[in-house]
Amino acid sequence: MPKFSPRVSFMLQAPKFYLPFTVFHLGLTYFLVAGLISCSNFSFSGINAIGANVTPIRELRSQPDSNTTVYIQGKVEKIAPLLKKQAYLVKDETGKIWAITNQTNVQVGDQVVIKGQIRYRSIPIAGKEYGEVYIEEK
Repeated sequence: MPKFSPRVSFMLQAPKFYLPFTVFHLGLTYFLVAGLISCSNFSFSGINAIGANVTPIRELRSQPDSNTTVYIQGKVEKIAPLLKKQAYLVKDETGKIWAITNQTNVQVGDQVVIKGQIRYRSIPIAGKEYGEVYIEEK
């Protein structure tokens, strides 16, 4: 076995010494990144929170009087307090719709998923129809 100076022999042993620290740092980095992503509002666009059962808001306008139960998902744009309920305007990529609920903890900007029935309220004014489709949460 050839003789090396003490400086060179230390350098030959260095990879064994640094390997545990490298694994530790990679593991720590992985857990920090995973923790930051899980605590944020990070979402993959196009993926629904509850799967394929979410109905686009555009499709609700075509069935205004069906009283069917649907799921919608979107961002709260406006809030209108009512006597015993609360109404909020939900927007997705396809449109906007009002939702009526008993929940009071919804804020503007929140992402929500709502299960409710499609309702239609007729509003005739001066011979014209200004009715609106909305969701009543169940």
